[in-house]
Amino acid sequence: MKLRKLLMYAAFATVITVAGCKKSDTSAPPTGTTGTTGTTGTTGTTQPTPYTITENFEAGSKTGYSAADVILYTGSWNLNNALIGTLSADVKNGNWSVRSKVGDIHMNFDINGLKSLVISHAKYGTDANSTWQLLMSTDAGKTYTQVGSDIQETNATTFKTDTFKITVTGKVRFEIKNTTTNTSSRVNFDDITFIGTGDPGISLGVPDTNPVDTAGTKSTAARGVTVGADAPPASGDNSNLLLGNPSDALATLAANTNYLLNQGYYVESYNSVRDEPNWVSWHLDKSNCTNATSRLDNFAAFNGLDPTWFAVQSNSYSGSGFDRGHNCPSADRTSSVDANSSTFLMTNMIPQAPQNNQQTWAGLENYLRDQVFAGNEVYIIMGSYGTGGVGSISANGTVNKLTSGVNVPSNVWKIAVILPVGDGDVSRISASTRVIAINTPNINSINTDWKTYITSVNSIETATGYHFFTALPSGVQASLKAKIDAGN
Repeated sequence: MKLRKLLMYAAFATVITVAGCKKSDTSAPPTGTTGTTGTTGTTGTTQPTPYTITENFEAGSKTGYSAADVILYTGSWNLNNALIGTLSADVKNGNWSVRSKVGDIHMNFDINGLKSLVISHAKYGTDANSTWQLLMSTDAGKTYTQVGSDIQETNATTFKTDTFKITVTGKVRFEIKNTTTNTSSRVNFDDITFIGTGDPGISLGVPDTNPVDTAGTKSTAARGVTVGADAPPASGDNSNLLLGNPSDALATLAANTNYLLNQGYYVESYNSVRDEPNWVSWHLDKSNCTNATSRLDNFAAFNGLDPTWFAVQSNSYSGSGFDRGHNCPSADRTSSVDANSSTFLMTNMIPQAPQNNQQTWAGLENYLRDQVFAGNEVYIIMGSYGTGGVGSISANGTVNKLTSGVNVPSNVWKIAVILPVGDGDVSRISASTRVIAINTPNINSINTDWKTYITSVNSIETATGYHFFTALPSGVQASLKAKIDAGN
């Protein structure tokens, strides 16, 4: 860690200790509300919006003690001599908690507007008592200073909770360091809660990427979709096709290249010749991405296709150099196991260049979820067209089809309509409603910044032949389709 002159601040103190603190609902996800607009008080001044964001370690996995970064709900954390524990001896709220030996866990990101930090902690199993410290950095992790006093870890089987008052302004990040002299003593940490006001400046939700398993080599059993009460309604506000069916897809076998497939948690036009979706459409609000379940990675063929059609298998992309790229992202559907499982059906996938999937698209997906946590809802449609892409092992030329026969699209696009949470969505969408449209080449040398590929809906219509927003008045359609968003 590079050393630099440390700015001195007032001392920080541990101000509250409560024994046996538990979540009110262990199935509930970390929640966070963000906003920069705030509310207007009686004096007419704008008050910053309060936020409470909890990292409960339910959305990531790390099974070894070696130092490594792990993507969690709040962002990237480094766990050094620590792992995410699931054993019966781990004290935890929910299914997982951090288990730390002598070492540290620290944030790889900053948070703004913080007023206090709450940490639940306990001894692991029957280990000896230990000591740990909370440290804070105001210079992006270059230097740290201790917050409050050392914490003596003596409590077992149940959590104690400490609240640390934060008296600085601006960006901060934290490190929890296990400093005990007994190297075999371990501590469990869970439910680290950030409480503050204004825009915290972080992306909430786990990116829809899994670099460890890009194509899969083992086939898994085909399955269908179980549609639960958490799925969007079949029609009306918040329904997946509220803004229209852009290709006039039909649920008839004669429409085998434009087959309307309603999976409950999203709706798509499936192409049985290309063996992939033409487009997938879904509605996104805060209830859809609650992190009630972690990413399942249970890729599978869909067993609901006509038996005369080829069913893409979970390992059909194996060895291709292309990711199994979600259309409807896993992280947009974490309200239940059924919801998340639906996104891992191969009928929701396209062969996507890894850098396109894991960086450019992950950035846009996180950005749209940020808009949701800032008080909006989003109508999203994503699709692909053309033939030929460049994956991680096809740098010398484009790949038109995988060995399994699946078409490799040349372009991947997305359209998102963003509006404040409310009712009567069709009537509320106007010429001033925000629309983001991007169109990216399906190549591995792609720019990681999705804003590079912002375009208009008109341009995507020209490329695909589709007609978007058909449920809206013609004047509103024309205005929205001509827009080119600033990406702010």
